[in-house]
Formats: sequence, structure tokens, C-alpha cells
Amino acid sequence: MIDLNTYRPAPTLLDNRVILITGASDGIGKAVALSCAAHGATIILHGRNVKRLEGVYDAIVDAKGKRPSILPLDFEKAGPAEYESLSAAIEKEFGRLDGLVHNAGMLGERAPVEHHDVPKWLRTMHVNVNAPFLLTRYCLPLLRNSGDASIVFTSSGVVPRPRAYWGAYLPSKWASDGLMHMLADELEKDHIRVNSINPGPVRTNMRLQAYPAEDRSKLRAPEEIVSGYLFLLGLDSRDISSQTIVCPE
Repeated sequence: MIDLNTYRPAPTLLDNRVILITGASDGIGKAVALSCAAHGATIILHGRNVKRLEGVYDAIVDAKGKRPSILPLDFEKAGPAEYESLSAAIEKEFGRLDGLVHNAGMLGERAPVEHHDVPKWLRTMHVNVNAPFLLTRYCLPLLRNSGDASIVFTSSGVVPRPRAYWGAYLPSKWASDGLMHMLADELEKDHIRVNSINPGPVRTNMRLQAYPAEDRSKLRAPEEIVSGYLFLLGLDSRDISSQTIVCPE
């Protein structure tokens, strides 16, 4: 596997690639979007907050990147019809997808199962599991049109080290990793690689929710862990699938 400490992606690594990034309005999603654009990709920015997405859009344009697109969608409320419309809009504008980054997610409630709020459990599972399934399902024809497509899921440190009081987040991340492995097996003949990234401790809003008393000055910024995403989205990872990359701390 690649050593991310020494990996240096070529400036043109993602030239002419169309990449959809969910949760691109802030945190890791925003950092990945900016870095992918800087390496030549055309970015489709997904999120709920249009104003924040417009800020990422402006940052990409100001940095002389290719003009991105904005596709707002609330994963909590969206159903199959909305995903089908999203896929149709991408097909009309681009005709294909070369990369799909499942970054959007929610922590939900950290509580013992006995006392966990049921609606919050269901929302967390829906956003973290059902939404990536639906988005992938409706985008598969676009990914097949690429000829060299990559799907990247976001894993978590709680997957290899399950422990108490993580609520729906922990099983949702297990399910996400399972979906990654299943898709990698299903899509092997289609030359679509599917992998996950465990970003580790990063200075994000979700991390703050999970560890409110943590010293955030000791955490890496999102911009410091984007190399793994670049690797998996570019040609350097052509022969890699069904793997989880752990970002170095």
C-alpha cells in the first residue's frame, strides 16, 4: 500500500476528471474539493447549505480551478426521486462521473443503546448508510461511463475498535465499510474501484461534537489529510480496490 507520508501527487493527477464530493461545504469535504480542483478535476459540490457551497465554489474559481457545479440535497429528506434527478442533472452536464466521494455524514447521539433516542438513531443510519447506497445506486451508470472510476467511502477509527456509547454512528460505519467491500466485489469487472479512508483525528465539527473537551490544537487540519483521497481518486490507485487507507497521524 502507498506510503502517504511520502506520496506526492502529480499536479495534473486529476486532469479531465469529474468528481462528486458529498459534504463539500466544510471540513474534510471542503479540503478534498479544493485539493482535487487544484490537481485538475472538475468538482461537483454537494451539501445542504448553498451559501457555504458558494463559498467553496468561489475559492476554487479564485484559485484558477475549473468552474465547479453545485448540487444541494438534504440526505435526511431526499428519496429515490431526488437522487434520480441528481443523477440526471450530472448526466446532462457531464455525461459521466470519474469519482464519487462519500464524505457527508452525521455523528448522531452518543448514548447507551438502552436510552438512545429512536428518531436520532434512524436519522443517523439513514444519512450514513442509506444515502451512500442511494447515491451510488443512481450514479453507477455515470461511473460506468468513465472507464476508470473510483468510489471512496469514509470509514472511522471506531470500526476496528468498537466500544460503548457510540450510538448509531458505530454500526452505521460498519455498514458503510461492508457496503464498500460488497461494491468492490460487484464492480470488479466494470473496472470501478471502491475503497474507504479512515481520516483519523481531524479538526472538524463532527470531531468537536464527539470530543468537546479535546485540545483541538493537537489535531490535524483537514488540509493535512487529503493526500489519501487524491491517491484513491487518481490513476495511481488503478489496481487498488476493497481497501481501507488509514491517514497517518
